[in-house]
Amino acid sequence: MAISYDLDRVLGISGLRRSFLEHTRRAYGLLPPFMGGPPRILDIGCGTGVPTLELARLSRGDVVGIDVDEAALEVMRERVARAGLGDHVTVRCVSLYETDFTHASFDLLWEEGALHLLDTNRSLSQCRRLLKPGGYLVMHETNKWFHSISDRLAGFGFTLRQTHPLPKHCWLTAYAEPLDTRLRAFMQSRDVKELDMVTTEALATHRAAVASIRADPDATDGAFYLLQVITRT
Repeated sequence: MAISYDLDRVLGISGLRRSFLEHTRRAYGLLPPFMGGPPRILDIGCGTGVPTLELARLSRGDVVGIDVDEAALEVMRERVARAGLGDHVTVRCVSLYETDFTHASFDLLWEEGALHLLDTNRSLSQCRRLLKPGGYLVMHETNKWFHSISDRLAGFGFTLRQTHPLPKHCWLTAYAEPLDTRLRAFMQSRDVKELDMVTTEALATHRAAVASIRADPDATDGAFYLLQVITRT
């Protein structure tokens, strides 16, 4: 997938993404109080950090954002600095599989649209390893994907505690349709022949995403799923 963060700034992709923070806040609000003070949180596949910074504000704890896209993390570092959250947010360019965090390092693992891209067995095993007893893994994923792996959760030591569904066709109305309007305006204001290859490929990626969501808006309907580590006695 081609990404141009300069183009994303022009299109206001972060603004579109921030429209979903209402649901990030609601999902976080469903969590019980963390014992022992503010939680330590790992944001998996944090990208440019839109949810990560919100988690830091909500929790007042320490948040580590990990991603394999260094360019996205550079954008995130700028945002962390501008928000004055450098004492609470750490950024690392590493995959979930390659982290050197010790066992039971985190109270909460958070991910929004990342785990479905990874190997389920490896990712859920790693998530379980990183969580403290009774800790939570919060997923923002499509209903279709979550239901496809839900019968395997107990085997990895998780149980579903709460669900926060997003409004039906939310990704169509709050993301794809406004993005399409912005893409059309951008193309009308530019000479296509003068665009560099990275921008051209990134435009194609965005257009493909819009087309995919429009073709089957039900497929992107999803929820925040709050999973807890099963504490065995």
